[in-house]
Parts: sequence; C-alpha cells; structure tokens
Amino acid sequence: MMQEQREITIQDVINKRKEHSRRTDTKLIMKAYNLAVEKHKDQKRNSGEPYIIHPLNVAYILADTGLDENTIAAALLHDVVEDTDVTDADLRKEFGDEIADMVAGVTKLGEVQQIFSVEERQVEDYRRMFLAMGKDIRVILIKLADRLHNMRTLKYLKRDRQIANAKETMEIYAPLANRLGLYSMKWELEDLSFKYLHPEEYHELVEGINKKREERLKFIEKIMGDIKVALKKQRIEAEVTGRAKHLYSIYRKMKRDNKTLDQIYDLFALRILVNSVKDCYAALGVVHELYSPMPGRFKDYIAVPKPNMYQSIHTTLLGEKGTPFEVQIRTWDMHRVAEYGIAAHWAYKEASYFGKKQSVKVEEDKLAWLRETLEWQKDLQDPQEFLDTLKKELFEDEVYVFTPKGAIKVLPRGATPIDFAYTIHAEIGNHMVGCKINSKMMPIITPLKSGDIIEIITSDNSKGPSRDWLKFVKSTAAKNKIKSWFKKAQKEENIEKGKDLIEKEIKRIGYTHADLFKNQYIDPMLEKYKYKNLDEMYAAVGFGANSAVKIIARVLQEYRKDHKEEDIEQKMQELAKIQKERKTKPSSSGVVVKGIDNCLVKLSKCCNPLPGDEIVGYITKGRGVSVHRKDCANVKDLLSEENRMIDVEWYKEANEIYKVDIEVLANDRTGLLVDVLTAIKEAKAKLVGVNTKTTKEHIAIIDVSVEVENIQELNQILKAIRKVDSVYDVRRKK
Repeated sequence: MMQEQREITIQDVINKRKEHSRRTDTKLIMKAYNLAVEKHKDQKRNSGEPYIIHPLNVAYILADTGLDENTIAAALLHDVVEDTDVTDADLRKEFGDEIADMVAGVTKLGEVQQIFSVEERQVEDYRRMFLAMGKDIRVILIKLADRLHNMRTLKYLKRDRQIANAKETMEIYAPLANRLGLYSMKWELEDLSFKYLHPEEYHELVEGINKKREERLKFIEKIMGDIKVALKKQRIEAEVTGRAKHLYSIYRKMKRDNKTLDQIYDLFALRILVNSVKDCYAALGVVHELYSPMPGRFKDYIAVPKPNMYQSIHTTLLGEKGTPFEVQIRTWDMHRVAEYGIAAHWAYKEASYFGKKQSVKVEEDKLAWLRETLEWQKDLQDPQEFLDTLKKELFEDEVYVFTPKGAIKVLPRGATPIDFAYTIHAEIGNHMVGCKINSKMMPIITPLKSGDIIEIITSDNSKGPSRDWLKFVKSTAAKNKIKSWFKKAQKEENIEKGKDLIEKEIKRIGYTHADLFKNQYIDPMLEKYKYKNLDEMYAAVGFGANSAVKIIARVLQEYRKDHKEEDIEQKMQELAKIQKERKTKPSSSGVVVKGIDNCLVKLSKCCNPLPGDEIVGYITKGRGVSVHRKDCANVKDLLSEENRMIDVEWYKEANEIYKVDIEVLANDRTGLLVDVLTAIKEAKAKLVGVNTKTTKEHIAIIDVSVEVENIQELNQILKAIRKVDSVYDVRRKK
C-alpha cells in the first residue's frame, strides 16, 4: 500500500489489478474512468489539482489489495452521484445494480428534511454505511480507501477541518479498519491522524527516532542475521524482515506506561514468513532456542484466530543486554490476510494468488460483530448514544472463550457469563440461573478470561433477567437483549411512565398537551424516530431509550411553523411578573440578565458555569432564568426554543465563590495523592472534598472539589495538577 502521494494514472490502476488477476476487464475500468473524467472535468480539489486525482488514487489503493473490477469501477465513480449531475438511475443503466449499489452505499446523505442537525445527519450516514456494508463488504473497503487518500492530502484543508477529519478518522475509520483486519490501512490512518491531532508530539517523536535510527537498525540487523542462519540450519524456508513500529503505537505506549522514548526499546519488530503452519511452530522453536522469551508475552493467533481473520504467532524475546524485541511468525497466506484482512478474503473468491486457485468463503462468525452492529443500531434513536456505542464497539478489546463442545465465542474484555449466555440465544440468557466456569460453579458476574470454558445453567422457572445485570454486562448485544426483555415485560408500565415524563416536559416549557399534541405536529416526530404510534413513543421514553426533551423539541419545531414566535419583550415582561409575584430577591449567582433588573437567576447544575465561561440564558416557566455554559450538552435541545433564549452576562463586580468538581487520571504510584493535593494547595485553592479509587489496570482516579471565583482560577489549578508526575489527564467535571 502506498505511503506517499504520487501521481497515479489509470494505467497504474490497471497494471496493479493485473498483478492479481490476468483476466482483468480493462474495458469496464476504462468505461468508469472516462465517465468520471468527463463529469469531474471542471472540478478541483483543495490542492488545486484536477478532482479526478482523488478517485484514481482510491481505485489504486483498492487495486493494490487485489479487489475486483467492479469494486475498482465503483471507486472511480464513488463521487459522481454526490458531486455531479449523474443520477443513481444513470449508473444502474450503464453499469448495473452491483456497481450502483456500492456507489450508493458510499454516497453521503443530502439535505433530508427530517434530519435537522449535523450530528444526526452524520449518524444517518454511518447507519446507511453499515447497512450497505451488511449487504456488500466492499462498500466499506471503498469508504476506507476514500478516507485514506483524503487523509494523505489533509494538509490542503484549514486547521479546523484537519482536526475534525483526523478526530473522526481516529475514532471511527481506523478502528473499523482494525476490525476488518486491514492493518496496513489502520496503521497509516492512525499515524496521519496523530500528525494533525498532536503535531508537536508527532514531530518530536519523528526527530527522536531518527537520532538513534542507525543504532537500532544495527541491533535489529544482527538479530535478523542470526535468525536467518538458524532457520537455514533447520532447513526451514523463510523470509525474515524487520520493520519499525508505527509512530502512533509508540506514542500510545509512551503515554500508557508514562515512559520517554529512550525507555521504549521494542521500536522494531521482526517478521518471519514461512510456507506452512508446521513451519510456523518449527520457526518458533528456533527463535526460542536463540533468545529467552519474556513471560506472559506469547500469543498464538493461529490456534485461536482473531475475529477479523488475523492469524500469526507473536512472541517477545530478550536480546543483548536484555533489550526486548517482538517476533511475528506466519505463513504467506496468513500474511496476505494480515495486511488486507477482509479484502484478501473477498479477492480470493474470484482471483488467484501465488499461482494457485483459491476458493475461500468468509465464515459467518468472522463478521459476527457486524451483524450485531446492524441489530443494536435499530434500537438506538439518540445520535450521541449511537456514536458512543459505535466507538465502544470498534475499540473493544476481546477475550476468547469456549462452549463445552469447543465452539469459540468472542466477547469484549471484562465480559461475564451473562454476556456469554446471550451470544448463544436470547432465551438462554433470559432463563439463566447459574453457570460453571472450567467445570466449577461461579457467580454469573465473574469476569471471563481467554481460554475459559463456560456452561450456562437455565431453569424454566426463571422470572427473567435482573435489571442489575445491565450494570455488569459488557457487550452491546447482551445489553440490548436484556433491555428488549424489559420493554416487552413492562410495556404498560413504561407507557404510563413515558406519558408522565412527556407531560412534565410540556408543562416545564410553558405549553399544554392540547397545544402540541395535534396530528400535524406529532406525525413528523413519529416518522423521524420511526415509532409506529404514540404508545410506542411513550414506552421508549418511559424505558429510557429516548428523552422527553428530544421528543418535545421535535414537536415544537412543527408547532412553530404555524405560530408566530413570541417577542422577547413579552418574555422580559413575563420575567418581571414572576419576580413581582414571588417577591424574591435575585439569587447571588453573579449573573445579570441584559435589559432586566432584579431577575431571578439560577446557575444550571448540569454544567456548573463559572465566571469567564461563555454562557446563555433560558427562560423557564415560573422559575426565572437558568444559566448554562454554551458548550453544555443540554443547550443543543434548548436552542430549538429560540424564543426562550435570552442574553446573560457575568456581573463584573461580583465576588461569589463557586464549587467545582475536578477529575484527575494518573498512573497509580506511591505518594501520588499527596503530590496532587500539594499542587492544589500551591495554586492557592480551597479544597472542600476528595475521593480516590484505583482500577485493576492501576489507573488512579482522583475526584477533588475546590472553591474558586472564576474560570481563570480553575485553569491555574488544572495547570498545576497537570505538572504532577504520572498524571496524564485532568478535566473539569460537568
């Protein structure tokens, strides 16, 4: 896979495709190319280059992975529907449904009326991408190649766009590439994102590595030479190569272990490629005779492959002076899959590699996580919840456990027998009453370890899952199945609870049920959230799958189309009336409402604003003005009620004291708490509370409460804490 951008031609794409298959349909590729050239002829990239450069590079990346002509054609055409006058119908007529479906799966959503925020539009793009992926995995391969080339040319965008694209790539696309076994792509996406998200650290790391490059190369070349000689003696045909570890993986290790670059020794890894599985284990014996293996640093992914089809033996050895280095051992076929993951398997279906025909079918359980994603996304209506869950699923570390009959189940790290039960069947989970781990009765909330054999004990007399199970399960699939059970079992209760929450929200914003609950206002909301009727909506709110605030905010959008917005002067009069009726002195908030004297003002507890924070005011019904930070998550919902928003500002002469909660994350060590508290004291802050806990990963979480007068004082405290040794994150809690 290319690492540096260079000028790519259509002939380069065709030649790269022919390296993988002699029977290449060049006419189809040229037909797609000619249409793309014609339709993009007047378009330029941000670099000033002709736009056709982009689809050519995307097509080349995919041709390099061995993908078929239809995929390459779709890559050349992937922007024509979104950016030119070509329609989906045009593509189907000229290129057929297969290519048109791939282009449709990659194409972003346009301005759809019922999607009213950027965040929601982004989520719908992800949803559609995953649905298309479920039908044809090549859709995501095109999307990843598209993102890779865009990241390679990110320098031509403005800084804010660079950061936004790099963040999305690091959070979504790099983990997705990892899930699909596309390691080459994953590493490059991570390194490119790292370059723009942390430019100073990136360049410091590059400079630091280059300084000792020759010394480390000599070290690894000597080891390579010794291994080659030893393998030859044992008549094992092998290729031994060395590579530098990727920048982001080194950076992540430095942050995780709180080490400098000089303290990181395994910057290089060796790879041994052999002809058979038998030779893999023979080569392992050879290297273990030459060098001492590090305890606990051996992983056999040949015997137990990763869900993304990755197979290899990993072992960490100790070289001269106890310097550690990693060795990976695998066959040539395994190597192809390790580099290109699911793409390699797709290519095997129709192409020949290494001179022999392959007929490899991607097994169903290899992409079980994708099926689960398609299932759980149906139940997540809230955009932020969808994104958070997606990121969690993509990043999740895994454990490999077994049924009593030897079937492998892959679960997120920290998963319990409850998670395991629901991977078998929802009814097994719902009727679970106990479990055995390695033939021994154990609590059903016991965290599982790789290699465990689990037996689930069920009973027909079981009353179903407990709500407490939701606190312990780790897999999204298990959580959703438990939630689904409660939805069905307690539907009536949820409906009544939802009605109550909806009514309270309507009352809170100063409207009545009769005002808002009319078909012309309700129907668009039901359509947006895909509810069949009001009872389904009430049940969702009652269960917690959606919020009353979001529901009513959507209804209000329709309501205001038929009603003139109330004048702000009228709102000010309303506030004055509230004050007069209550005969209440203004609260000592340090905030004034522009244009109104003696107004009742309350600082919102959801975000705890401080003097110096950018703030907005919201006119409540009968409770004056609530003040929020502009970046408060709840403000997004409140902004839909523009007529209730009002300008507020900090009173310059206010001398109030505000309590602020701070969370400190650090690598645990002796004396850490004393050092943190000393830093707070030296920042001249008043400490009012402290609470600490340590995770099993030896991460210390210190919650402290301090009193400050403004945001500047808080920033000084945060700065002081960040300087404490072992602290890697300090943040203000909302």
